[in-house]
Amino acid sequence: MADSRTSLPQWDLTTIYPSLVSPEFRGACDTFAQDVARLETLFEAHEGNRRKSEPLDDETIAAFETVITRFNAVQLISWQLQDYITAFIDTDAQDMLARTTASELRPFLTRVAELRQRLVMWVGLLDVDELISRSVVARDHAFPLRRVQQRAKYTMSETEEALAAAMHVSGGAAWTQLHADLTTAMTARIRQDDAECAVPMSEIRARGTDRNREVRQQAYEAEITAWEAIATPLTAALNGIKGEVTTLTERRGWASPLDAALFDLGIDVETVQALVAATREALPDFQRYLRAKARLLGLPALAWYDLAAPVGAADEWTFDSAAALITERFRAYGPALGDLAEQAFREQWIDAEPRPGKRGGGLCLWVGEGISRIRLEFRPHYDSVRTLSHELGHAYHAAVLAQAGRTALQIDAAPPTLMETSSKFCEELVRRGALHRAEARGREEEQLALLDAFLGSTRRSVVDVLAMFLFEDRFFARRRTRELGVDEINALMLEAQRETTGDVIDPTTPYPWSWAALPHLYLDGVSFYNLPYLFGLLFAFGLHARYVDDPKAFIPAFDDLLASTGMADPASLASRFDIDLRSRGFWRAGLDSIRADIERFEILVAQNTGRDPSKDNSAR
Repeated sequence: MADSRTSLPQWDLTTIYPSLVSPEFRGACDTFAQDVARLETLFEAHEGNRRKSEPLDDETIAAFETVITRFNAVQLISWQLQDYITAFIDTDAQDMLARTTASELRPFLTRVAELRQRLVMWVGLLDVDELISRSVVARDHAFPLRRVQQRAKYTMSETEEALAAAMHVSGGAAWTQLHADLTTAMTARIRQDDAECAVPMSEIRARGTDRNREVRQQAYEAEITAWEAIATPLTAALNGIKGEVTTLTERRGWASPLDAALFDLGIDVETVQALVAATREALPDFQRYLRAKARLLGLPALAWYDLAAPVGAADEWTFDSAAALITERFRAYGPALGDLAEQAFREQWIDAEPRPGKRGGGLCLWVGEGISRIRLEFRPHYDSVRTLSHELGHAYHAAVLAQAGRTALQIDAAPPTLMETSSKFCEELVRRGALHRAEARGREEEQLALLDAFLGSTRRSVVDVLAMFLFEDRFFARRRTRELGVDEINALMLEAQRETTGDVIDPTTPYPWSWAALPHLYLDGVSFYNLPYLFGLLFAFGLHARYVDDPKAFIPAFDDLLASTGMADPASLASRFDIDLRSRGFWRAGLDSIRADIERFEILVAQNTGRDPSKDNSAR
């Protein structure tokens, strides 16, 4: 069942626009530019006196409704155009036409961002409660408006905000693009067929899952060398991005970048404290898993390059077999989710082929009303199945929002913590289906492989995310006063890794370059984006438990939650399912389900090695 590169699909973008040079696309860009100009004129005419509060007379309310309606329309088309261009750049880093087109569009996107900030400042001067009581449009946007009102308390002057938005194009946004350009195009040199050659980083990562340990070690050493070669510009990029965030959050009146990030994530300190505390409690369990994997591989301890080493004996996954499993599991859950999967595969939403110049990892682009495009590099193992189900979960969320008729401001108000809910929930649906199938076959080797794939992914979403959270928090603390050098950054990363993994990984094989490899750390204007993955994983486990208890009642309630992600805060939406996000017990319950899988993995390892983990002092 080995997969072949020629069998892997590339997405079809022609149903969105025929091409980047087509009259349809160029016309859409021209119309967008005109709409931005008209929106600016509208703001000038209706913003009122932005230097003081203004009375809520009928004229002001009418002006507000006109501005909001037009802004929503312009924002939606800006996202579509941006994601359409991104689809070309992310699959071909050398596509100069796409890059040129992106640079042409960027000034207009900046102007939309400036208008959004002006909207924030205008709303901050209005009596939002009265506005909501007197305007249907405002009532439909009650949650986003109250969020805007809160954010207005943390703004600089209008002139300063406009300058910050303009400078951001050649500041934080440029550093973000530099990281993307460098990491997309980077290669590593390895010996192959008695000659040294340059290999794309995606291929190096794929070798990290090879059954031959020498191949994994060679890939690890080549990757380390490759990161060292571009450490200087990546260090500058990280310092530049985090330096800009530090300066702006301080000027806007936030106590720290973390406080600003928690506002963006829609959660409070008590929730984070409960989540982090429960996660810390679970670290010894993940260390047990890694020790068990080392025993299975016959190693005294795992090297860093052994973390993704395959175990057990599972069938190799083809793209078609992955699509079949996902469609089956989605259909078993409900017709709407099943229809979404079938549409995605039928209409070529997915670009799965690994190739040079294509950005690694998974991504879901929302390119129209309920229409998405999904990028990944499919390999013949379960992790690719997981990534595909994850991104299709994002696509389902987009479809639900479109069906509910959500506006741009409503969608934009959804915090990142909730944007991982559907994706992680869909992952769990597919994983349970794959594991049930393996159990029904009575194939312990296949169960081992699937459990290891799940636990490896979960370890990254829990242990690695906690390490990155600690790293970013400590990086910000030092960045307030100075820039950090590459050696200091590496030391911070290793410190966070040791704090979360303990002594289970061979210290002679460190991997200090997680800060360089993780694109989320360089996201444009976003900090602590790692937390939503941990939140989303455990929140999805809690929701799945409710689904198992009462599937019939759960499905419409879950769709309503997804449709409401920009209409209420996470705590309020969670309470619909009797979930208290500030309760450490809730997060523990999610981690308990992972512990059960770790225990099952240990039992299977013991059966394969004849070694009882309960009698191994180092395992506890």
